[in-house]
Amino acid sequence: MNIREEQPGDEAAIRAMVTASFDRPDEATLIDRLRAECPGFVSVVAEDGGEIVGHVGFSPVTIGGNADHPVMGIAPLAIAPDRQRQGVGTALVRQGLIRCRDRGVEGVIVLGSPDYWGRFGFSPAIELGLETDFDVPPDAFQALEIKNGALLCIEGVVHYQSAFYDT
Repeated sequence: MNIREEQPGDEAAIRAMVTASFDRPDEATLIDRLRAECPGFVSVVAEDGGEIVGHVGFSPVTIGGNADHPVMGIAPLAIAPDRQRQGVGTALVRQGLIRCRDRGVEGVIVLGSPDYWGRFGFSPAIELGLETDFDVPPDAFQALEIKNGALLCIEGVVHYQSAFYDT
């Protein structure tokens, strides 16, 4: 399996795999919009035998209305149905975090299962003074500092790209 950044020509395969993963097109449409509208969008795929079997996206977020901090939000993470629970998601997230770090990103935000995301070092974002405008349980909104102390100096409501609110 090869983990790499999305390349031109991958769009249709990503769309098909993500749609199959979620059994609906909403998340694939979100990726299309982020790709088109969001400078700084990081799109990472898992490829096996020439087939895209996983995808994770990272897009810039603002905190407290301030876009000066290099923080990304993860979404969506999708794995082909026949490849789930085989380590594809773990490999994608680990490589995506490395790619973000290499681009100077200092922190990452995610909405999801604390059990899943905790193994990557994510913890409740509220502990860092961060809030979300999505209606989710507090422990599902999580943060990871890529640069130690980077999220301690900022607090407020995390706002994702407009594509997350318009879908």
